[in-house]
Amino acid sequence: MNLNLYGYGPEEDRKWLIVDFGVTFGDLSTPGIDVILPDPKFIEERSEDLLGIVLTHGHEDHMGAVAHMWERLRCPIYATPFTAWLMRDRLAERGLLKKAEVHEIGLSSRFEIGPFDLQMITLTHSIPEPNGLAIRTPAGLVLHTGDWKIDADPLLGESTDVAAIEALADEGVMAMVCDSTNVFTPGEAGSELGVRDSLIELVGEQTGRVAIAAFASNVARLQTAIEAAEANGRRVCLVGRSMHRMTAAAKAVGMLSATQPFVEEEEAGYFPHNKILYLCTGSQGEPRAALSRIATNSHRNVTLNDGDAVIFSSRIIPGNEKGIFELMNQLASRGVKIITEKDRHVHVSGHPCRDELRQMYEWARPNVAIPVHGERRHLIEHASLASSLGVPHTLTPHNGAIIRITRDGAEIVDEAPAGRLHLDGKFLVDAQAESIRERRKLSHAGIVTLAVSVDPRGQLIAGPDVRGIGLPDSSEFDLDDFLDALADAAERAFDGLGKKERRDLETIEEALRRAVRREADRIWGKKPIVEIMALSA
Repeated sequence: MNLNLYGYGPEEDRKWLIVDFGVTFGDLSTPGIDVILPDPKFIEERSEDLLGIVLTHGHEDHMGAVAHMWERLRCPIYATPFTAWLMRDRLAERGLLKKAEVHEIGLSSRFEIGPFDLQMITLTHSIPEPNGLAIRTPAGLVLHTGDWKIDADPLLGESTDVAAIEALADEGVMAMVCDSTNVFTPGEAGSELGVRDSLIELVGEQTGRVAIAAFASNVARLQTAIEAAEANGRRVCLVGRSMHRMTAAAKAVGMLSATQPFVEEEEAGYFPHNKILYLCTGSQGEPRAALSRIATNSHRNVTLNDGDAVIFSSRIIPGNEKGIFELMNQLASRGVKIITEKDRHVHVSGHPCRDELRQMYEWARPNVAIPVHGERRHLIEHASLASSLGVPHTLTPHNGAIIRITRDGAEIVDEAPAGRLHLDGKFLVDAQAESIRERRKLSHAGIVTLAVSVDPRGQLIAGPDVRGIGLPDSSEFDLDDFLDALADAAERAFDGLGKKERRDLETIEEALRRAVRREADRIWGKKPIVEIMALSA
């Protein structure tokens, strides 16, 4: 969930540039929330001085928030062709394509936005057209790497532009803001070329239907899977919306042009089992993704059974383990063979390992290392590595840190708001909103609703009528007995009120709410959310 701000100029006339604006995804701690965005409050308040959004590449954690937030910021967007295609597609979904100004810029191009002299630096990653960004101002030069790795044999696109990075070093890199994801992993991430050779061999060993689950944005991996299929006499069927979106974007900029036409889902079932390969979304166990629906036999066109194989050509993203293992178990129960990166060489990371980080520091020779894109422990380890490589200054900022960078070094000088927003259906709400807190409580202990009716003299004429959602129904204490006990507790609480209190509906509701929560806690050991409705007859 990346959002980087670069500012230049005196405080009273400072101009700003956003580099990347992405999303992350919800988990069990955010019930009902699929998408989480950074809160742009700080720059929204300065939007008249925001000159643009520059996107380094097309991954969701780097560009997925732009379409959701564009109307709050209303500034031009800059991206290379593949990312620009994806950005326009996202804007079109929200009816913003004619409003938002998207500038398509060439690979390795140099362009100016206000006081910022910008240059795209070609890198390699797990998506087409990954770019580092050289940011020049009269104060000096900063290199923002974005996501990258070093792949000497990329199957799609150009290799890392070493000459451009070394030229920046000769010019003088004040600071490098750099990816930290794989800092604990020794060696190198590895080349896509090795995965291609391994997948061709692996697919050739299978006799049934084959499905490869991969990140749709990794177009080089899609190319690898297609080559593995065609080398073994199989045709490819795309399964999942993201697969169609990414292949369309790739073809729009001249990639995947040499492959055979894809087989439609409705036709793939008529192919012999050893002549079809499904390229699927859902490698992270996402419940609504294609592979999950195949595993539960609820996909309308695709079926996998005994003798078929699923190749997970991806890694397990931390936090997704439960969903992925459940998916694998569902497939295994259908007799499907599961093959992962632990079994065969079917995946390489898109982020730099320690040897690649060392190489980047040798090329760029920054005066300051500012690690980003990782958990706290990654940033600290990255800073330690940079220091060991002779980088004079390092910083390990927290989200919201405002860093002043000069030719003499860098320091944290202030802090900006750095919260989160949740996409709750069609609404954007603060991560600390009461609705989110209530939903967490509901997932923990359910809800009890209780209604009573009181006449003008303060006499109970109906109720307590109790309903519960999420309460246990056990042999030791069945649900009907549980609800009866809660009703009895409410009635005792009402009887304990004075005459004047019985005529005040708010007082009644609060007294009954407390009594019901206490009784639920006594019986169950948990305190559900309790909603009381006291009505005047």
